[in-house]
Amino acid sequence: MKLGRNVRIHDFVNLYGCEIGDDVKIGTFVEIQKGVKVGNRCKISSHSFICEGVTLEEGVFIGHNVTFTNDRYPRATNRHGELQTEADWKCVPTLVKRGASIGSGATLLCGITIGENAMIGAGSVVTKDVPAGATVAGNPARIV
Repeated sequence: MKLGRNVRIHDFVNLYGCEIGDDVKIGTFVEIQKGVKVGNRCKISSHSFICEGVTLEEGVFIGHNVTFTNDRYPRATNRHGELQTEADWKCVPTLVKRGASIGSGATLLCGITIGENAMIGAGSVVTKDVPAGATVAGNPARIV
């Protein structure tokens, strides 16, 4: 794990194998998995889950209880009925560009890009790319 300068981490946070930029604030009960890159001056609110494959550019806001995914076809077992290992699935990346804001309770499916300064409404389920500067809301999220 690599931490930048002036990072504020609250209690009960699970960080491993990730890179956190300068001046980042991470709320309580957040998990950030291996390979995640968090840019400078991001704010990640409590109870959020940022999985392997996610990149947050500078100045991104993550509301409370935001969930990212990284597998389009999640299964507990492989075709032989054994518990899956990392060899049994492919991590699908997600990119959140500079200045984007993701509202509380949003879920982001993998393989998408959230454009610069885009706004994701609270509780939205984002299934496709969001253009720069757009505001989306709903399930599935649509431009409003």
